[in-house]
Amino acid sequence: MAPRGLWKGYLKLSLVTCPVVLAPATSASEKISFHTLNRATGNRVEGIYVDAQTEETVDADDQARGYEREPDSYVILDDEDLAAVALESNRTIDIESFVPADAVEWIWYDTPHFLMPDDPVGEEAFAVIREAMVATGKVGLSRVVLHRRERPVMLEPRGRGIVLWTLHYSDELRRPEGYFEDLDEVADADLVALVGKLIDKRTGKWDAALVSDPLQANLKQLIAAKKKKRPAKRRTARVADDDETPTNVVNIMDALKKSLAAERKPGGRRS
Repeated sequence: MAPRGLWKGYLKLSLVTCPVVLAPATSASEKISFHTLNRATGNRVEGIYVDAQTEETVDADDQARGYEREPDSYVILDDEDLAAVALESNRTIDIESFVPADAVEWIWYDTPHFLMPDDPVGEEAFAVIREAMVATGKVGLSRVVLHRRERPVMLEPRGRGIVLWTLHYSDELRRPEGYFEDLDEVADADLVALVGKLIDKRTGKWDAALVSDPLQANLKQLIAAKKKKRPAKRRTARVADDDETPTNVVNIMDALKKSLAAERKPGGRRS
């Protein structure tokens, strides 16, 4: 059964409309989280707000959001003020334009979601929009209100569905200008060829296990051991052999030749 959607509405392209549901493509539910406890009693600790000057507790009704216009001077915004500028969702993803699929650089990508038809009657319209994007090599651009905030989004056909990426706002990104200009643009062709061979030897198939989180495995082992009242086996990082210890190598050619030779040794890294 498909996961529960976080948003329901309509996908619209000109006069073609179909009901859709949006579900998150990522999840933090498997991540181990902690509560802050009183070590003496084992009870959970509650957070409170304290006035920085008077050190008195501030009740929830007396708390307000403030924008610092200058040091120690704030513009206070009440819930009514924020509600007045909040965006109401019309529950429609109206595809405003299309661009080539490779035109949107990865740096703009924020959070992926799965977009699916929410009604058997609308599946044909959904499929037509999806397949038309595939046939033309285009992705759709639109906007949608999520959590009362309008987000620019990109619609990318994927299999029988569509992946909807929220995109970063332009003022959220640091452009690469100013970072890379002073770097040497020319690399020795022979060195490039050797590194290419090294890359070929270490090239394999993509596997989700390559991006697994070792800390989560360690935490699960630790918690299981704590439940059984026994010490957990400590997992340590692999100690590199002496001949693998990084050094300040001056001769890159020698280092690359040594790396390639190590790849060919029995027991060496294989693709």
